Amino acid sequence: MRILLLGTGLKLGGAEQQVAALARQFIALGHAVAVVSLTPGREVDVPEAATQLCLDMRKTPWSMARALWRLRGFVQDWRPDVIHAHMVHANVFARALTRIARTPPVVCTAHSFREGGRLRMLAYRLTDRWATLTTHVSADGRQGMIDAGAVRPERIVVVPNGIDIDRFRPRPELRQATRAALGLAPGARLVLNVGRLVPEKAQDLLLEAFSRLDMTTESSDRTPHLAIAGDGPERAALASAIDRLGLTGRATLLGMRRDIPELLSAADLFVLSSRIEGMPLVIAEALACGCPVVSTDAPGVADMLGDAGQIVPRGDAAALSAAMRRALEAGAGSPEAQAARRQRIAARFGIEAVARQWLDCYASLAAARGARCAEPA
Repeated sequence: MRILLLGTGLKLGGAEQQVAALARQFIALGHAVAVVSLTPGREVDVPEAATQLCLDMRKTPWSMARALWRLRGFVQDWRPDVIHAHMVHANVFARALTRIARTPPVVCTAHSFREGGRLRMLAYRLTDRWATLTTHVSADGRQGMIDAGAVRPERIVVVPNGIDIDRFRPRPELRQATRAALGLAPGARLVLNVGRLVPEKAQDLLLEAFSRLDMTTESSDRTPHLAIAGDGPERAALASAIDRLGLTGRATLLGMRRDIPELLSAADLFVLSSRIEGMPLVIAEALACGCPVVSTDAPGVADMLGDAGQIVPRGDAAALSAAMRRALEAGAGSPEAQAARRQRIAARFGIEAVARQWLDCYASLAAARGARCAEPA
C-alpha cells in the first residue's frame, strides 16, 4: 500500500513519535510511506526511506489555504491508497482536503482525552461526515469525544498506539552505567517520571508526593532519588518547588532526553502523575523495560496498566506517596512476573501488532470504497 501519514508537526511528543514509529514499521513490512507535517521543525527520527513534506503552515488564512493547496497537489502526484491524519489540526485539515480534491479513505486519529474546547469539538462535529473513519487511542478518550458531541458512536473506534518492543526492553548491561551517569549511589532507588513539563502532567503533585515519601528506616545509600525527564513551560515552577520542598539533591529535572529506554531500565519505579492523558504509552514502555509502575487514574491508564501496577486517584498526593512507598518496598518482582508483564505489552501494544491492525483497517476501508465506486448508479 501507499500510506500518507499527516501530522500537525514532528516535534518531540507522543503522537509525533507514534507517527514516526508507524512509518518505520510500515516500511519494514514493505509498504511505501509519505510523512507530511503541517508545521515546521522536526525532533523525531523519521525514516529516510519515507517521502517527507513540510507544508510550513502558519496561523493565517492565506498560509492555511496555501498549505491545503500544496497538500492537494502532493496527493494528486503521490497517489496514496489511504490518508491517515493524527492530532486535531491535521485531522480537520485532512477532512477539509476532501472538499477540494478526490481523496482515498481518510482516517483521523485523536490522541488526547481533551482534543480541545468547544470550538475544536464543533469543528470535529461539523467535519465528521468528511472523514471515512475517526479513531481514538483509548476507550476513555473515545467516550470523551462522544460525550462532547464531536462524533457519533458508530463512527469512532479504538486503535491503540504501539511501542518498539525491541527498543524498550530490560538492559542490565547499561543499568549501572546509566545510574552512575546520573550521579546515583550504587544502592539508591531511582524514581522516574517522563513527560512534558506542562500542567496536565502534574509533576508539581509528584514532587509533593515525593516530599512525603517516608523512607526514614532506609540507610542513606538507599534513599530514593526522583528524576523527571522532559522539558516545557513549567520547568521554572518545578525548579522552585524542588527548592521549596527541600528536595535539592534528591530530585532532578533532567531536561529533554533521547535515552528514555536506558533511563527506564535504570529506574526502580516509574510514576505517572498526570491529570489528563490520551493513551500514556510511556507506561507500556516502562513495563516492557521491567520497571514497576504507579500512576494516577488519568484517562487511558486503566486500559494500559491493567493489574500490572498501582493506580491512585488524581490530585491525591498522599495516596500517590503511599503507593510509591509500597512499590519501592515490593521491588520489581520475580523474573517470571517481569517477563509476563513484558509479554502482555508485546501482544497488545507492540508496534508491529498495532501496524498490522492499521493495515487491516486500511485494506477494509479501501475495499469498501472500491465496492461503493463499483456499484451501479
